[in-house]
Amino acid sequence: MSFDARIFPIGMFTPLTTAAEFGAALSRARKGLGLTQRDLALAIGVGERFIVELEAGKPTAQLGKALAAAKAAGMSVVDAAEIAIERGRP
Repeated sequence: MSFDARIFPIGMFTPLTTAAEFGAALSRARKGLGLTQRDLALAIGVGERFIVELEAGKPTAQLGKALAAAKAAGMSVVDAAEIAIERGRP
């Protein structure tokens, strides 16, 4: 996979290393789109409680549903290691 440095500049990413960080980022993205937690839940076919718990940092949330929520909220999940490899960095 090839990455365009103009689209994916190193340093513009905020690494999300915990469920709490992911939840906070999802909440910001959702709010940025003007969506309620209920709106997001309906968009991906889950209960509102799932979104509430995901945004609260529940560490046992199902990955597939979490990724669907991120995508619906306009987030992009990228492999920073892959970008570094593309740019010849370890």
